[in-house]
Amino acid sequence: MLSEANTGVALAEVPGGDLAGRQSVVRVEGLCKSFRSGDQEIVPLDGLDFSVDRGEMVSVVGPSGAGKSTLLHLLAALDTPTSGAVYFARNSLKDFREAELADYRNRSVGFVWQRHHLLPDFTAAENVAMPLLVRGEALEKALHAARQWLGEVGLAGRAGQRAAELSGGEQQRVAIARALVSEPVLLLADEPTGDLDERNAEAVFELIERLHRSHHLTSILATHNLSLARRTDRVFLLEHGKLTPYAGVLATAASGAAEIGARSPGGRA
Repeated sequence: MLSEANTGVALAEVPGGDLAGRQSVVRVEGLCKSFRSGDQEIVPLDGLDFSVDRGEMVSVVGPSGAGKSTLLHLLAALDTPTSGAVYFARNSLKDFREAELADYRNRSVGFVWQRHHLLPDFTAAENVAMPLLVRGEALEKALHAARQWLGEVGLAGRAGQRAAELSGGEQQRVAIARALVSEPVLLLADEPTGDLDERNAEAVFELIERLHRSHHLTSILATHNLSLARRTDRVFLLEHGKLTPYAGVLATAASGAAEIGARSPGGRA
């Protein structure tokens, strides 16, 4: 178990430590998640085993309700598995105390949601600064970092605008800046382009690609968009509780076939 005294070092400074080289940033073993819906047991994740190396960008595709969001929530320690384990920097998340889990979520993981979840009456800079303020950073220092990150996502001139006054594409850029302001090791993105039109979806994905490279991130994206998935290093298909390499994504995307979200097994997204 990690001690509270060294949580910040173990979780925030791993790029130069346990995760050097091609070692796994995230690894899951026998990962299962089930829940009951009436008399029926739903098993969105059934014994998953996989790992993602430092610097990789990986996508997970699958039908609506297949469990993509559930998987990302487990990786982010926003939910707990029914059985199995998630490892980060060789440490099992189930061994972390509550304070260590909170530190992991705040410092080591950046999460981008399909819906941006910005505070509408707060400015773009205030929204981006929120993770730093939550962990006790001084307001001016947090806002300075927020403005720098808004510059990184092309919104330097919008720092003082209320979130409600921004376009959909701008709001998602603010959400990306908020996810990365803590300089995490791991970026998790759950349908980050799902609410955007084609032009804005392409721009947001290109931004994620650029930030992934320039900030040496390890990124896992859940998406229905096969044409975007095919641009990542590896593609996994999540279906019927199983996660498998999806070699067919290239041919499917290139042929313009209907996207994989058309099929739904009736589980949770």
